[in-house]
Amino acid sequence: MIFDPLYFIIIGPGILLGIYAQWKVTSAYHRASRIGTHSGITGAQAAATVLDTAGLHSVGIEDIPGQLTDHYDPHAKVLRLSPDVYEGNSIASVGIAAHEAGHAIQDARRYTPLILRNAAVPLANFGSGAGWIILILGFALQMTGLIWIGIAVFSMTVLFQLVNLPVEFDASRRAKIELVNSGIITAEELPEVRRVLSAAALTYVAATLSSVLTLVYFLMRAAASSRRSG
Repeated sequence: MIFDPLYFIIIGPGILLGIYAQWKVTSAYHRASRIGTHSGITGAQAAATVLDTAGLHSVGIEDIPGQLTDHYDPHAKVLRLSPDVYEGNSIASVGIAAHEAGHAIQDARRYTPLILRNAAVPLANFGSGAGWIILILGFALQMTGLIWIGIAVFSMTVLFQLVNLPVEFDASRRAKIELVNSGIITAEELPEVRRVLSAAALTYVAATLSSVLTLVYFLMRAAASSRRSG
């Protein structure tokens, strides 16, 4: 199964889109990171402004090591921003910071897809590891029942990816609105922010497509196995 050419043919579009998305996000980030905002505020200040506007005064903002390691921790109620985003005053910095603030707003507003995504995290982590192990054993031992169990477990990861898409798109939508409304960026600067956030969103689309196509491959293999055993 590991060296099955059909596998690479089926997931090929996902791999190609993933490569393109990674190039796109790197290119957009480097371009926007060299363009300062007219307001001159940092990513941390932009996030604080967006949060304050939404009435979320208790959400913390911290810096963490790394590049593009930015995320919102729904359990600790903290935005964690990488140094370039936390301290930078570029279009990229405020765009990414506002995006993460968008997740905090989703959390406070009890945004349904975010609730579903957070609930699916443990299942997705389990499915991404255990699913592959069960599937490999099922195909190696030619046990059709075990293969279908592996598919069911792996499907948890696919479900997470599908639920995650609207969460990320909505956070970017909120970010763009709040950045303009609060005066952090001008309407003329919005296209650069949109370019960065759209490129980042494309990486999630690519990951979802790869997961779905992988599931399609497993379903095809399982169906073929069922016909042989039947």
